[in-house]
Amino acid sequence: MFFQRVAIALPLLRTRRFFCDNRSHNLVNAIDELNKEMEFVFGEPPPTTLASSSNDQFKVQDSQFVSPKTAENEDRLTHVGSKGEAQMVDVSPKETSKRIAIASCKVILGRKVFDLVSVNQIAKGDVLSVARIAGISAAKQTSNLIPLCHNINLTHVRVDLTLNPVDCSIQIEGETATTGKTGVEMEAMTAVTIAGLTVYDMCKAASKDIQITDVKLQYKTGGKSGEWSREK
Repeated sequence: MFFQRVAIALPLLRTRRFFCDNRSHNLVNAIDELNKEMEFVFGEPPPTTLASSSNDQFKVQDSQFVSPKTAENEDRLTHVGSKGEAQMVDVSPKETSKRIAIASCKVILGRKVFDLVSVNQIAKGDVLSVARIAGISAAKQTSNLIPLCHNINLTHVRVDLTLNPVDCSIQIEGETATTGKTGVEMEAMTAVTIAGLTVYDMCKAASKDIQITDVKLQYKTGGKSGEWSREK
């Protein structure tokens, strides 16, 4: 159908004059006449609303696209340099704020060991007291144990150990605090981990089935990211 219309129109195109002399028509009229000839052969152009809607659609799609580079910068590991090498984070530009972190873990003893700990009959001595002191000491040594951690001036360390007869375990909770430019999450997790390992060391002669499980951060506050809680 398209070619039939072109075949009919071509003789007309040859016979008509696209540009008249300056005495009868100006250049604007000549262009207008040419447009009419093109519409006669090829049909009317698509409506401008369709074109504009297509452009709007592309604009929406472009606005929804997120550059991979941008996403990568937001989610990148701060301890990895631009060339992939390990690095210690420079915290000097950060603002000083009050920072607190709470972590926990569980030591599953089994009935036999649990009963011995409960009545303080472990051969090495008072398991809960020794593990508590070990956890506090470990928090202050975190930067020596974990290479890229900052040496933080802790203002408070708390380690609590609670016997749980339901599953014959010891629940350990550690809290650390400072006023500084970086968080104390690692100090809190180091405290409960070393306290758990100390429980194992104190009780291993009685049983080798002891398990240290569920080491995790429970709460933190301070710094740019603000407050975070596992319960939320």
